[in-house]
Amino acid sequence: MTKDTTQWYASWFDTPYYHILYKDRNYKEAELFMNNLTAYLNLPEQGYILDLACGKGRHSIFLNSLGYNVVGADLSEQSIAYAKQFENESLKFKVHDMSCPFGQKFDAVFNLFTSFGYFEDDNDNLKTIKAIKENLKPHGFGVIDFMNVNYVLDNLTPESTKTVDDITFNLKRFYKDYHLYKTISFHDNGQDFKFEERVKALHLHDFESFFNEAGIYLLDVFGDYNLNKFNPKTSERLIMIFN
Repeated sequence: MTKDTTQWYASWFDTPYYHILYKDRNYKEAELFMNNLTAYLNLPEQGYILDLACGKGRHSIFLNSLGYNVVGADLSEQSIAYAKQFENESLKFKVHDMSCPFGQKFDAVFNLFTSFGYFEDDNDNLKTIKAIKENLKPHGFGVIDFMNVNYVLDNLTPESTKTVDDITFNLKRFYKDYHLYKTISFHDNGQDFKFEERVKALHLHDFESFFNEAGIYLLDVFGDYNLNKFNPKTSERLIMIFN
């Protein structure tokens, strides 16, 4: 029997298999990005940062180690339950829907590692942008770190396999109806599983439309974690700084 759970961000993120598949994510790269980003933004000492869609909290934990007061927020109860073991007086984790205001003001709100574009309705994506604005102090900065769709499509690997903890994950990637899809199928403990990731293929001009509608000013756009300028064809990332 195949367990098919395609309402993806509400189910896939809450399964232990998500964390098994992505357990080898590059922590050094994440730390480099956070060092570069906080230096560029020149955030106040012991400033307040909201890490929106924080997952299990790897960015939040490192930001806290740099001396910032950090709140990590994510829809996944499982991820937040895991992250809570790292809490201290200046690091907290909460279950939260990023399309709603958090109810607290921050010096910076970070939305990292392509944690945007999950919603089918563009109104919900716009609501997320507006919620980020609502969460910012008057001179605070919003940051969205998204994929560069052009680069992803030019370098898409349609099929691959990855074996982690004796589980072989079969991965298929494709573009359809303005979305990038990844299907993840595998067998474990006598059961077949199939999950799906689906992200809206948003370009810079799409974000600019959201920003205009939300009354947000785009300050700068970078194309990688070293904060090199964005190139629409060759940059791996689309990193937007706004307030």
